[in-house]
Amino acid sequence: MMLIVGLGNPGPKYKNTPHSIGFLAIDFFQKENGFSDFYSSGKFDALISDGVLGDEKVILAKPQTFMNNSGIAIKKLLANYQPRRERGHHVALRHGASATNLIIVHDDIDLPLGKIKIAKNRGAAGHKGVESIIKDLGTKNFIRIRVGIQPKTGKPKNATNFVLQEFNKQEEKTKEKTIKKTAKAVEIITKEGLERAMNLFNAS
Repeated sequence: MMLIVGLGNPGPKYKNTPHSIGFLAIDFFQKENGFSDFYSSGKFDALISDGVLGDEKVILAKPQTFMNNSGIAIKKLLANYQPRRERGHHVALRHGASATNLIIVHDDIDLPLGKIKIAKNRGAAGHKGVESIIKDLGTKNFIRIRVGIQPKTGKPKNATNFVLQEFNKQEEKTKEKTIKKTAKAVEIITKEGLERAMNLFNAS
């Protein structure tokens, strides 16, 4: 079983912002692979969807704790990872899971929009959401898909403001291609393994 988490900020105000590209990629993956509709789970501070990819049971999650506290929701999910159907939904309950079954999809201001990089067991490199996850889980030994958001003009001087502004019209086409590429990377990691995905996407 895999837990795949997109990072972002909850609410319509932040839906189309660079900081929430992890949410956008997970939404696309959910629709493309026929997973269940996302439903709210207050117990886990997250929106949850589930399905099967290949022979692998997969849970998708979008933490609703805001970016800098992402680790709170993910810790709860990993601690309660055994799926069971309850009132029409698959919910994660009982039996903790290893962080090695975890994939985090998040924005990366150091990569140009259109690029993605896959990493495992690496530091946060200043990303507050990833810092929160490492702190709350007590490990960095999980897979990350770093999704580039840096504009063509280069890394903004005020990155904090930039990541909370909506993508402009010129960026929309590249953003959509990036989201599709990210969803494909998730699929290949799950079906064919991390090494195969890194060989395909880290060199592109």
